[in-house]
Amino acid sequence: MELPINKDTTLCISLAGNPSNFGTRFHNFLYKDLGLNFIYKAFTTNDIEAAVKGMRALGIRGCGVSMPFKESCIPYIDEITESARAIDSVNTIVNTNGYLTAYNTDYMAIYQLIKKNNIAPETTFALKGSGGMAKAVACALRDLGFKNGLIVARNEDKGKKLAETSQFDWISSLKDQPVQMLINATPVGMQGTEYENDLSFTGNQIESANIIFDVVALPSHTPLIKASLENKKITIMGSEVFAIQALEQFKLYTGITPTPEQFIKASVYSRAG
Repeated sequence: MELPINKDTTLCISLAGNPSNFGTRFHNFLYKDLGLNFIYKAFTTNDIEAAVKGMRALGIRGCGVSMPFKESCIPYIDEITESARAIDSVNTIVNTNGYLTAYNTDYMAIYQLIKKNNIAPETTFALKGSGGMAKAVACALRDLGFKNGLIVARNEDKGKKLAETSQFDWISSLKDQPVQMLINATPVGMQGTEYENDLSFTGNQIESANIIFDVVALPSHTPLIKASLENKKITIMGSEVFAIQALEQFKLYTGITPTPEQFIKASVYSRAG
């Protein structure tokens, strides 16, 4: 059942530096399929303070938060839940009668995917990035018992801070160190950026690894994912992260848990456009 937009329609949004159609397609598919009077719209902003305050003032129910706003939104929120506080990064804001609560469903999604792929905690890895998504990945790995990891970040201050938080080592660049799992948590390979055609790791690094994990969701087949599939590596895609974290967001916004079949259909639909 599809309800017409009216004065009672509940609005949910996303804020991203580079908005995509993933969230709009995923959430709106489920709203329609479940007959909910909700609508979802993607936005970007040059003023995160005004955007979050506008969410409160206009009664916007939920907001998905992507790079580069995962940390800068925090001062304008009323309550930071444990999932966001543990990594000092937000990807979901829920508005309950003007009270804004922050969560991090990226962390939950990454945790689930590492377990689903049966990646042993003894696996050595290199994680490239030091932003909000890199924090979610690093802390999920830490909490799953991984010990032998490298945080690869050109920004020394942020890289060392993340390494200290997650209890891994920091290096400014990955050279010839062989590792079993490579993880990209930077914008390299992201559609619409100047890096969209670039590989986040070298061909030799990809060839020597066993597992490739790219958190970039748009496009689903980034240059790194393509290289991983061509080399027949165990491959974890950013679109998988997106789908799981979006499901957790949907439940927070609506209080409803879709069936597994509805989730699969929404995930497929979200990747089709």
